[in-house]
Amino acid sequence: MPIESLQGGLIVSCQAPVDSPLHNPFVIAAMAQAAVNNGAVGVRIDTPAHIYAVRQRVQVPIIGLWKQVIAGYDIYITPQFHHAAAVAEAGADIIAIDATTRKRPGSENLAVTIAQIHEKLAKPVMADVDTIEAAKLAVDAGADMVGTTLCGYTAATKHLSPPAWELLTQMVEKLQVPVICEGGISSPQMARRAIDLGAYAVVVGTAITGIDYLVRDYLYNLKY
Repeated sequence: MPIESLQGGLIVSCQAPVDSPLHNPFVIAAMAQAAVNNGAVGVRIDTPAHIYAVRQRVQVPIIGLWKQVIAGYDIYITPQFHHAAAVAEAGADIIAIDATTRKRPGSENLAVTIAQIHEKLAKPVMADVDTIEAAKLAVDAGADMVGTTLCGYTAATKHLSPPAWELLTQMVEKLQVPVICEGGISSPQMARRAIDLGAYAVVVGTAITGIDYLVRDYLYNLKY
């Protein structure tokens, strides 16, 4: 099972802003291959085109998602089953979905979406959550693993800054599925802390692959 091979390891999120020259399937695939060549146990990839390109280059598990902005809704990480189906067809091994308690588009509720992914796609689900309440509901709905991904990025948690150490600790204590620490990990020492707190694996994105953000941050600090 792909989840088992992630335990104790580093998952690198290889993504780029849509207006960046890095937002190119070939470039994203090269990032992913470089990460895997240097020991990453998995990668997290957005959009079917990028997932397909990465699948040609790496054999480790791909956590796939598709960010879609839908008018009138705040959730955007693989918001509906047909997005999950496209992600699976492109080659993802695990489907990441928004599992916060925010309103979902269409007639699907969280349990229905997860059940469809299991039954029709035969893929495990990573539930991206923001609170312990959402995490518990996601597990009850059938999620195979749960990530701290959205803590600090929703209206309910906008007062918090990732990494979500407290949420991670609560999830490890209260959930019976693998807990993934994602969001705000910006150093190897922070990644180590996440594992020490009980995280099954750690996802790092911007600190490794976020060239656009990192350059802007360096320049801002040089000027101010």
